[in-house]
Amino acid sequence: MVQDTEEQARTTRPAAPARALLPLIAPAVGVGVGASLVYIGVSAAAERLQHVLWGPLPDALGVGRYSVLWMSVMLVATGIAVGLVVWKVPGHAGPDPATTGLDAPVLPPLVLPGLVLATGLMLAGGPSLGPENPIIAVNVGLAAWLGARLVPRTPGAVWPMLAESGTLGALFGTPVAAALVISEALTGRPVRGRLWDNLFAPLVAAAVGAMTTTLLFRPAFDLGLPPLGRPDWRDLLAALVVASASALLGMCAVYAFPYAHAAFQRLRHPMLMLPAGGVVLGALAALGGHLTLFKGLSEIGELARDPEGRSAGQFALLAVVKLAALLVAASCGFRGGRIFPAVFVGTALGLCAHALVPAVPPALGVATSVLGILLAITRQGWVSLFTAAVLVSSPAVLALLCIASLPAWLLVTGRPQMQLRADGTAVR
Repeated sequence: MVQDTEEQARTTRPAAPARALLPLIAPAVGVGVGASLVYIGVSAAAERLQHVLWGPLPDALGVGRYSVLWMSVMLVATGIAVGLVVWKVPGHAGPDPATTGLDAPVLPPLVLPGLVLATGLMLAGGPSLGPENPIIAVNVGLAAWLGARLVPRTPGAVWPMLAESGTLGALFGTPVAAALVISEALTGRPVRGRLWDNLFAPLVAAAVGAMTTTLLFRPAFDLGLPPLGRPDWRDLLAALVVASASALLGMCAVYAFPYAHAAFQRLRHPMLMLPAGGVVLGALAALGGHLTLFKGLSEIGELARDPEGRSAGQFALLAVVKLAALLVAASCGFRGGRIFPAVFVGTALGLCAHALVPAVPPALGVATSVLGILLAITRQGWVSLFTAAVLVSSPAVLALLCIASLPAWLLVTGRPQMQLRADGTAVR
């Protein structure tokens, strides 16, 4: 009887009054705009530097832009440049990136300039990492520092959540991803009030961040693949097989991560670890070609423009080399995230499945493969589903993705993650 009364009290608990939520709108708008501007600024600066490093500079030197020589030189030079930042710049560009994920710690302001510089150099120089983790960390640090001074009455725990939401909205061009990540993060935590009361301010920040990026930077994730028609039993079978196979491949990198990280850590100094990583990345680029460089967002567009243009073996080679490059770049100390290069791996694997079995539609192969690889690499279920769905913009694929996620999740849950503790052991 007492339990029934308590349950009834929980279900009839009133929503937070509007006067408690209204004061959060202005901080959320400010954080959303600021998070987007930081992302746009770092990305635009990195793209301009990339254009120079991989265009006029090799042309002036009479070297092929994506020749084996130039790719090797640039990746080693990027390792040296980032190593200097990690070694000499105050704050050392933040903690070891192998120990961080999307839920970034609040870093002191002294660390942030070095982290921004290391991220920009990495994005321009070619290592296979994305901007998401360091940009989230920078925005969390800025929001916490400025918020405590400009709006001291706002609880300190609000700023990291707003910054993370605003950055995710800016990265994906939609607030949906942020809402999914925040709702997943709230699971298992003591939450006061209703879910939508807790999501109100993060959604504002994410929506403003997404709109700011859309208006100023025009992000595009739709690959333009032929839409999936009415699915049948063959499509369901293909979705289950491709998602599970992709998750298994991703877990190979996850299990190798502590060993690769330990190997680079034996060098003990960033001026040895990062250039050594550049040497290995140069060898991988020679094997996989220029499409396996950079974060992979524009490169997946190039793959998707011609799904029939490569053999299954060529697509498989691109996927394996890119996954190895992601593993090396994340292990040796480059500052960056793993979602964008993992999407490239999934895209290549999905097109490989289509090349092997033409009855597998390209949109289905790509979506389910991206789903599996992201589940293994990120362990973020909602982000994996959302990213896989948005890449192909086909409503028919949603039900297949939800079903395909079940065996893939069983393969990855409870196992090591691609994130390490301070002692080098994998987080579970």
